Amino acid sequence: MQKLIQLDRLENTGDESDGTRQFHDQRIVVPTILNAIADGFEKKEQSWFATSQLPSDLSIRVEDITFYVHKYPLVARCAYLREIEFQPQNSHLGYDLKLEKFPGGSENFEMILKFCYGLPISLNPGNVAALRCGSEFLEMTEAMEEGNLISTTEAFFTFVVLSSWNDSITVLKSCEMLSPWAENLQIVRRCCDSIGWKIFRKNSTEEITNEGTWWFDDIATLRINFFLRIITAIRVKGIKPEIIGSCIMHYGEKWLPNMNSETKGTDKYGNIRNDSQWSITSGRMQEKSIGQNNKEQRIIIESLISILPPQKEAVSCKFLLRLLKMAMLYAASPALISELEKRIGMVFENAGLNDLLIPSYAVSEQTINSTEEQTIYNIDVVQRILDYFLLYEQQKLQQQEMKSSTTVNISKLVDSYLAEIARDHNVSITKFQVLAESLPRHIRTCHDGLYRAIDTYLKTHPSLSEHDRRRLCKIMDSEKLSLDACMHAAQNERLPLRIVIQVLLSEQVKMRAAVQGKDIIASDDYNLDKENNWLSTKKEVKSLKEELEKVKIQMTGLQRDYSELQQEYEKLNNKPRIPWTSGWRKIKKSALFNRKMVEEETQEGENRVKPGRRGSISRRQSIS
Repeated sequence: MQKLIQLDRLENTGDESDGTRQFHDQRIVVPTILNAIADGFEKKEQSWFATSQLPSDLSIRVEDITFYVHKYPLVARCAYLREIEFQPQNSHLGYDLKLEKFPGGSENFEMILKFCYGLPISLNPGNVAALRCGSEFLEMTEAMEEGNLISTTEAFFTFVVLSSWNDSITVLKSCEMLSPWAENLQIVRRCCDSIGWKIFRKNSTEEITNEGTWWFDDIATLRINFFLRIITAIRVKGIKPEIIGSCIMHYGEKWLPNMNSETKGTDKYGNIRNDSQWSITSGRMQEKSIGQNNKEQRIIIESLISILPPQKEAVSCKFLLRLLKMAMLYAASPALISELEKRIGMVFENAGLNDLLIPSYAVSEQTINSTEEQTIYNIDVVQRILDYFLLYEQQKLQQQEMKSSTTVNISKLVDSYLAEIARDHNVSITKFQVLAESLPRHIRTCHDGLYRAIDTYLKTHPSLSEHDRRRLCKIMDSEKLSLDACMHAAQNERLPLRIVIQVLLSEQVKMRAAVQGKDIIASDDYNLDKENNWLSTKKEVKSLKEELEKVKIQMTGLQRDYSELQQEYEKLNNKPRIPWTSGWRKIKKSALFNRKMVEEETQEGENRVKPGRRGSISRRQSIS
């Protein structure tokens, strides 16, 4: 005996005399015996078979798996299958229907088949999103049957998943392979809003503490598109920019490759080189093939740049420079790179030398067509960042907010960077000079670092003409060199003769001012070390003066003794001759004896004077 079932929305084209109804020229026979429902499914190679006493009358292919099932359990619950036209029986394709791009794949379709057959299935945060999308694909609505899969999964998602932090994170991870169904069904949006609300509600601390960053690790496990959604949600709710910036840096540490790891070898200038990031071939930097990961990394970098908080203190300068290196390596959008450079210019005084050493990853068309060889480090980027910084500092100066410590740090940083790039043979003198002259003269209170950079450049480029040497040394102010730098420059054969003369004159002026007791050093915090050097120099000059006074006193005594000896000698010559024995005794007791004593005293005086002279001469040499 067979039972006839009326199926909604299907046109009746058959005849009831034979006990069946025909729908769209396809006959569906619904048995009344219970064993018509399958007990389960069994897999044979790349096929799944419903274990039932009745033979299957429908084959559906999902991905590489073919399911041999019965039409009625599926048609009774899935509006999509009721309206579709199946392939003829025994098709050469091996299946009656193929579901393209079914959300969740064959595993998800197997669970939906079990639900259609009335078999028990287990809903959990890991599969609820896929079942919700799959049921939407098959149109398993309440109009087909009460308690259908759409309403069941929707209730579980709303009342169970959204109330739990861990379940919401789990569902978001499962949605990574369910695009665009999870987006269209608002599963992603509702999860992100729920997570954002939980962060805002629990994050009540004023400062960034371990309790306030409990959610960083969980958020960092999500893909970048979901991470953006959550950051946007918590920013709207008023989370502090410092917390958002810390979360972005934590995410970047997890997903961005580490530039400082896996270093291999050194270049010909002694610099450590990372062969996994860049290589030099025929004088040009060529980007290594990164494959599909290139696109993913570029998306992550561009997304992180786009969501950076505008506040200056939100993100560290070190992270920004690392992000800039990655953006240039993976060829991010030029507009975003420009915005990142401006952002770095705001906090440039907090940068470190190693952070500024940005390799020249790519070669522009202008560089390819020019005769200038590619440099190891990208100097143009640092030049632009420095220009942005000076622009910001000029605005601060107008508002009287500029601090002296900021200028000191910048001058040291720029001079150290100049000394580093000076070792590159391909750095042109024009590029070096432009970068060195970018800082205004009043920012550099001491030119020792600049002198070291210029000397390194001259040592690396020994073939420079005399004109280029003078042109390069004009950047340096000899009056702002310390005594040690002046002494080194006075003996430096690489410097032009005119510069050496200027250094010597400057040194003499400083020495004369020190002897006269003039304080020519400005009372600046940065010049404390130089003031100590001048104080020690004044002490040496004072001790030299004391020794000179002692020598003068000794010379005066020697001259007096010499005059007395001269007078005694003249008296002896004017007296008549006397017998030599008695005369010898008198002379021994008077003039000659006194002369010998005077000569001994003179010799002792000279011995005392000579060390003083040598000491004074050696001190003059050390001072020069």
